[in-house]
Amino acid sequence: MMRMKLFANLLFVLVFFSACTAQNEPKKPVVVKEKVVLKLTVGAEQTEQYIPLLKGKKIGVVANHTSMINETHLIDSLLNLGVNVVKVFSPEHGFRGKADAGERVKSDIDSKTGLPLISLYGKNKKPYAEQVKDLDIIIFDIQDVGARFYTYISTMQDVMEACAENDVDFIVLDRPNPNGHYVDGPVLKDKYKSFIGMANIPIVHGMTVGEYAKMVNGEFWLKDSVQCKLTVIKNENYTHHTFYTLPIKPSPNLPNMSSIYLYPSLCLFEGTVVSVGRGTDKPFQIIGYPTLKKWDFSFTPESKSGAKNPKLLGKLCNGYDLSVYGEKEMRDKAQLNLTWLIEFYNNSTDKEHFFKPFFYKLSGNNLLEQQIKNGMTEQEIRATWQDELKAFKAIRTTYLIYPDFE
Repeated sequence: MMRMKLFANLLFVLVFFSACTAQNEPKKPVVVKEKVVLKLTVGAEQTEQYIPLLKGKKIGVVANHTSMINETHLIDSLLNLGVNVVKVFSPEHGFRGKADAGERVKSDIDSKTGLPLISLYGKNKKPYAEQVKDLDIIIFDIQDVGARFYTYISTMQDVMEACAENDVDFIVLDRPNPNGHYVDGPVLKDKYKSFIGMANIPIVHGMTVGEYAKMVNGEFWLKDSVQCKLTVIKNENYTHHTFYTLPIKPSPNLPNMSSIYLYPSLCLFEGTVVSVGRGTDKPFQIIGYPTLKKWDFSFTPESKSGAKNPKLLGKLCNGYDLSVYGEKEMRDKAQLNLTWLIEFYNNSTDKEHFFKPFFYKLSGNNLLEQQIKNGMTEQEIRATWQDELKAFKAIRTTYLIYPDFE
């Protein structure tokens, strides 16, 4: 019995001592697992994947001011790595990205490297055979914004065709699509194909240039159904859920993300009498027209770099400032906005001349104009797109490289 009491007392002392010691010990920090955000790496930055393909080859590059590897231009990087760059091709807005929309760009010599610059937005939008036949590979590295009428993908399609016809390999250094998180708009009809719409795709196609190149090749959209030898160096850690902020403005009149998110919707106004703010500090963020009364915002287009002769030059325009809406709401809306177009038409004092023939090429059909004139609502108009959008999305899925938004 005595032994039991001694054991119990000893056990009590040990427990009490342990409790006191535990109270005096410093508390261990609680480790909270943080979500690891992996760095998005564009195709051009992954030189280890494509430089081996270029060794001992004659290289042409389709590039502009957005063709950067961090702080260094792609052309300079390739030359520093011993790649034999023979010539450079430049798209709309030129190699330095400063020319006006639609302005013819002349071929030239790059003052820094001495390389010939061949314009693909002058007398020839597709390279001539003699311009590519001495090349083994052409690289395409340009930042796109994901709208059918933004002409960089048209340039790419023409270059792909030239490569296929002249047995030249084609490499796309892929970059994210800032409007790659949705698909929307009417699908282009054959009758309205042009350089601002070369394929039967909706206004917002939801694909990177690499994915679109795969579609062009796979769907036999090149002339005579030829296919080029295509390689895509993909983005790392990118999905169609990724909201990518462009580090460099892709063209003179898309200066920020607000303009880029608004562009697919507001570019339709380019086929009307309404100004989209070219010649102001907020291109593709403001809309207006002189005869509209009692609206909440006014602006006057002026001659500026990148917009030397803007629509409604020197005229006071009344309308809307959408810059804050574009930056804060348009991204998450994930669809075209037709309400502004319908509203401006309904308030026009000259409805007969509100739309211009160019509108058909932008919309991709002759139906949207008539739907607006007939008084259809945005919801009613959108309903007419759905069957073709569903068919396009089914095709698109085949060529996706990255996880989709759905």
